[in-house]
Amino acid sequence: MAKKILSQEENSVLKSMFLRSHTVFINFNMVKMEANCFTITMAPAIESIYGDDIEEKKEAYLRHQNFFNTHAVALSFIAGLAYAMEKEKKETGAVDGQTIESIKAALMGPTAGMFDSLFFNCLRVIAAGIGIGLCADGNFLGTIIFILLYGVSQSVFKYILINLGYVYGTSFIDMVFETGLMTSLTKSASVLGLIMVGAMTAQMVNVPLNWTLTVGQTSVVVNDIINQIFPGLLGVVLLFTLVSLIKKGKRPTQLIFGILAIAILGALIGIF
Repeated sequence: MAKKILSQEENSVLKSMFLRSHTVFINFNMVKMEANCFTITMAPAIESIYGDDIEEKKEAYLRHQNFFNTHAVALSFIAGLAYAMEKEKKETGAVDGQTIESIKAALMGPTAGMFDSLFFNCLRVIAAGIGIGLCADGNFLGTIIFILLYGVSQSVFKYILINLGYVYGTSFIDMVFETGLMTSLTKSASVLGLIMVGAMTAQMVNVPLNWTLTVGQTSVVVNDIINQIFPGLLGVVLLFTLVSLIKKGKRPTQLIFGILAIAILGALIGIF
């Protein structure tokens, strides 16, 4: 794939996106996780691409407000790629909003696993080991070295990856259209995105039912019986119930407080 030479405007947009990408945890919440940061990061690109087209801007901002979560460094690469796709969407119409969302969703899991292993499980431990060793001897450089090795290195990689995502992202898009791979890629990305949602549901959505039925001398734990029939069934039921309520216009904050109230009441009467 050929490297694209960036214009002054593109360089300016990418620099602004790079700076904004550092707001990952400032805007983090448990409903959409990094979606606010991703939208803030994409704002310079959206403003540059769509200009005075208010409706296109609204669609783009709403598109990037969907749930998003990956490693903080990987977010920059995906944002750069999203910038390339948004530009292709505006200029040629060959990319649609669904494709952008699907590719973002498909990249969340793999990039999170890759960069968590590299930075959180590897570089952080090495940097902390060096820093703690120096600090234990009363050397203030231990703190500075930890910040440089673990903190500053992430910022450097963010800058590199947001440019790579955009520069090679456009070439990648051209390649897949020329070879007719976009249909297959979109379907694959959609399937992978659904698999990720299913995996996250199985891992993160848990209904700790503690309801025990006593019949004579025998006690039966209801949750054990349900899990023997369909492991994780209660989590799936809860997920689709919440999705249905959201489609009916219920706010996520209302659902969170509702779940909290039901959980407290259930704990008081011994169900949870």
